[in-house]
Order: sequence, then structure tokens, then C-alpha cells
Amino acid sequence: MSVILEFSIEPDAFVLGRALSGGPDVELELERIVPTESAVMPFVWATGDDLQSYEETVRESPSVRELIALDRVGSSGLYRVEWGEYDEDLMTGIAETEATVLEGRADGNWVFRLRFNNHDKLTHLYNYLTDHDIEVHVERTYTLTEESERGRRFGLTAEQREALVLALQRGYFATPSEADLDELAAELDISRQAVSDRIRRGNEKVLRRVLLSSVTDLN
Repeated sequence: MSVILEFSIEPDAFVLGRALSGGPDVELELERIVPTESAVMPFVWATGDDLQSYEETVRESPSVRELIALDRVGSSGLYRVEWGEYDEDLMTGIAETEATVLEGRADGNWVFRLRFNNHDKLTHLYNYLTDHDIEVHVERTYTLTEESERGRRFGLTAEQREALVLALQRGYFATPSEADLDELAAELDISRQAVSDRIRRGNEKVLRRVLLSSVTDLN
């Protein structure tokens, strides 16, 4: 039975965090992937007001061979990271256990949600972290059955869920709309573009879970 692990880790505690964390004004989110030894978490969304400076900072990291800008949506950019040489750390442990990265995001500390094929794989990662003195703060572990009993989460980050719930409560989705992005941004104390990105990407995740999973079930 597959099992989910949620934990947080400081940026300085692993190579990806050191290389990609670009300061308090940049929010980061990894694309959902199954990492391998040759390609460990290479795609990341960065959201901020000065992505050019962020790109320059990341490219200066000794662990990054190349940073490739793939797409730009508003104040968010999608990047592919090609890594250079680095010592074994969290990234290697995730790859060794064949865990799927369901969520990886940073606005300060990094927060991960991983799915393992079984408890043995999870135990392997625990042992790996202990052997390599990698400190993480475990939030919880649970099975998919336990998650479904608590309700579907749709893979939303806490920030995306917060923005969607607020937008729904304030009537943003009503016709005509009862709230605009500026009002939501002021209430969340973030920029207009940031709340727009959270709502857009949150909506996409919900629609993918609902519509695409439904299509799969019908096939």
C-alpha cells in the first residue's frame, strides 16, 4: 500500500534548497515528478517581481550547471535546472527510494509531500536521512485510504487553497463578480499578480483532478 510523507526542511540543509531559494520575495514550487538518479527534480516554478535577478542568483550557484527558462506566465516563470556535481543529500535519497514528488514548495522553508510505493521505501528514506545527518521536520505520514476518508485535497498548496477559499467566500467567481483581485490581494497581503497566479494554478489542479481523473475512470 502506498504511503504519503509530509515534511519541511530548511533551505541550507540540501543542495536544491541552497541553489534555488532566492530570498523572501520569491515563491518556488516544483513540478510533480518521479525523480531518477539522472534527473532529480529539474523543473521549478518561480514567482516574484524580479525574476531576472533571481535567474542570475541561481546561475551563480556552484551546484547548477545551467538554468533554462521554459515559460513565463505573469510574474511566474518555469525553469529547468541542470545540475553539476554535488554530494549525496535529500535529492539523492528521494531518487533512491523512487518516491513521487507530489508537492515541493518554498516560501522560506521548503515543504515536501512524497508518495512511496510501500512502507519499506519510506523506511529506506528515514534511514538514509539519519545516516547522512539530514534534519527534516516530519509533519505526518498517512496512506491514500486515510487521505480519501478525510476528503479529496486535489494537490493544492496551502497558499493556493487559501486563495481559492477566500475568492469563493468573497464572491470572486460569482456573475457578476462581487470581489476583484485587488481586494483579495489586500486581504491576503500579497501582490495582485501573486493572488492571480495562486487562483489560476489552484483552479488548474482542481480541474485536472476532477475532469482528467473522470475521463480516465470512463476509459
